[in-house]
Amino acid sequence: MIVDERMVAYINSLDTGNGSFLDALEQQAREEMVPVIRHEMQSFLKVLLKIKRPSRILEVGTAIGFSAILMCQCTPRETQITTIEKYEKRIPAARENFRKANVEDRVTLLEGDAAEILKELSGPFDFIFMDAAKGQYIHFLPEIFRLLEKGGVLVSDNVLQEGDIIESHFAVERRNRTIYKRMREYLYELKHDRRLETAIVPIGDGAAVSVRLGDEK
Repeated sequence: MIVDERMVAYINSLDTGNGSFLDALEQQAREEMVPVIRHEMQSFLKVLLKIKRPSRILEVGTAIGFSAILMCQCTPRETQITTIEKYEKRIPAARENFRKANVEDRVTLLEGDAAEILKELSGPFDFIFMDAAKGQYIHFLPEIFRLLEKGGVLVSDNVLQEGDIIESHFAVERRNRTIYKRMREYLYELKHDRRLETAIVPIGDGAAVSVRLGDEK
């Protein structure tokens, strides 16, 4: 837990939910151990979307479609979302949830490895939500830069690894050390690349919010 557990519980107690469909979908996902963004991140993402009002969103990591539907609810009707998912077992559920939520005309789901799909996409996107395998963020970054327009916003979820990110390499479980190393490298790049202005926020499992400034690195 990055933030005091009691504080998180209090903040979440104030939440008014996301409507009957998404609330039920979230409950089902948690019962089935399917990852969906945490309550604190949901609220944060909704506010960012209301401020930015993007027209083209790219999401890396669809899962069962929860966050894409949430983003549809928080953006203008004409906003289009492109989302990428590799895990074949979750793709049919995502498509069915898009149908049930009546957002099929706004969401394009691309099936396959994001590392390959990103190379084939043509931007620009004015909002990118990164919520895929944490160890791959650093590998996706060159294509993310290419696709994100000037003034566009990149939101990277789950960047603090339940607090492991500040621990010694040797204090991290061996199976998590590669992800740990790559995430520290990713956060360093976000903070030191002159093309971005980035804030790292201890919300949920940590989020990085970056704004694309220009082309000079």
